[in-house]
Amino acid sequence: MPKQCFGKSHVPLSPAVRAGDFVYVSGQVPVGSDGLVVKGGIAEQTEQVLQNVSAALALAGCTMDDVVKTTVWLEDARDFGTFNTVYAKHFSKDPPARTTVESRLMIDIKIEVEAVAYRPV
Repeated sequence: MPKQCFGKSHVPLSPAVRAGDFVYVSGQVPVGSDGLVVKGGIAEQTEQVLQNVSAALALAGCTMDDVVKTTVWLEDARDFGTFNTVYAKHFSKDPPARTTVESRLMIDIKIEVEAVAYRPV
């Protein structure tokens, strides 16, 4: 089965790509529907990022329950506790495998998250 791309972006990437039974979600940042970075701290930015992950998954017919792996980049490791509290609300049952690292990010944001989902076609 060839890959199938979902959604459009203003940069050269697809928000979600299906390859067989897997859906890969590009790194999502805390940008609202207005195209602006959401105001607030790590809690507000994490909430927006996870809403964006959910929306990208929906483009490919998936939900957060289908996520098997996430990779998280935090601008400041000291935000981990607050991030983890918000994240846990979105993955309360059978959370996916996860890697979390501290990293300088491409724009002035506190978090970026990518995801891999498994949903047989």
